[in-house]
Amino acid sequence: MTDATEIKTFEVRRDDFATTRLFTEIFDGVLSENEVLLKVNRFALTANNISYCVSGDLLGYWQFFPAEEGWGRVPVMGYGEVVATAHADIDVGEKVWGFFPMSSHLKILAGRVGEKQFVDVSPHRAELAPIYSQFQRAAANPIYEVQREDQDSLLRGLFLTSFLCEDFMYDNNCFGAEAYLITSASSKTSIALAFAVKRRGEKQTVGITSPGNVDFCQGLGCYDRVVVYGELQNLDAEQPVVLVDMSGNAEVISGLHHHYQDNLCYSCMIGATHYKDMGSTDNLPGAKPEFFFAPSQAQKRAGDWGAGEMERRIGSSFVEFREFSDGWLRVERETGSQAISDCFLKTLAGAASPEQGCILSMWEK
Repeated sequence: MTDATEIKTFEVRRDDFATTRLFTEIFDGVLSENEVLLKVNRFALTANNISYCVSGDLLGYWQFFPAEEGWGRVPVMGYGEVVATAHADIDVGEKVWGFFPMSSHLKILAGRVGEKQFVDVSPHRAELAPIYSQFQRAAANPIYEVQREDQDSLLRGLFLTSFLCEDFMYDNNCFGAEAYLITSASSKTSIALAFAVKRRGEKQTVGITSPGNVDFCQGLGCYDRVVVYGELQNLDAEQPVVLVDMSGNAEVISGLHHHYQDNLCYSCMIGATHYKDMGSTDNLPGAKPEFFFAPSQAQKRAGDWGAGEMERRIGSSFVEFREFSDGWLRVERETGSQAISDCFLKTLAGAASPEQGCILSMWEK
């Protein structure tokens, strides 16, 4: 038994992401066996979270944090701490990193508790990807640094997606391609992918972006070439390529498929930064567009390498990317429900600057 607690959660309409509300509920303070109440200290919001909204039904992202009919709770990455516990192996005050709603608190049913992590085993998560139900114990994480919590929140989840995407391509001999075409090149997920490709050093990267972001993308040093959307016809259509699309813009996807034809060896869909321009991608020349689901590749590599070795490889690469981000990422912290709403709508509109990293908290200063 703990004190009654007011829980505040930012929600969006699932059929109109620009319609939002602050949902308030009262937790009565009663925890059943193995339940844990987490305070959500702060979390990151990037274009990656807009992609969660767009693919919420297809990939199950709306199911992680159930809401009233028609409303959705957008998953975000961040840090929280245990403020009440009914699990013998989880202590009050412990800090964890994981998947949260944009909320003040989250109540979970803790299970599979180990030295490094525990898992939310609530019934509604039974059919969902386990990787998103894990809460990693900060004190047991070998790469944890308190001064880099904001970078972890902003970059760690999306870097995992990009690392696994590049590894998936490598695992399949890049489908015979010589270069990556990466749309929305200024997005953090795209930057992470270009970094991973450059780190391996075997393939070229072509970053595709809007005119206003060309200088930023070129200055990163992880793209071999940067082009704007209006100049795609100037790309070498004879070069075998893979497309990794972070934009969701059907016109851009179609244009690249028709330009490269059969030299587009694999078409990978990850993000939806241009979600308003989405449309059918059926019956295109070249490889058929396919959604990339990172947990599937993670599961494969855990089998190939062992879970510990997979974590070591990802962690080592992420430490390098985190240091790389010191040269371009500008962290900006905001607090309160209004700041969360403002930042979400700005990100939804694609108006956030590429170097900005928005860290939010429901808790007022």
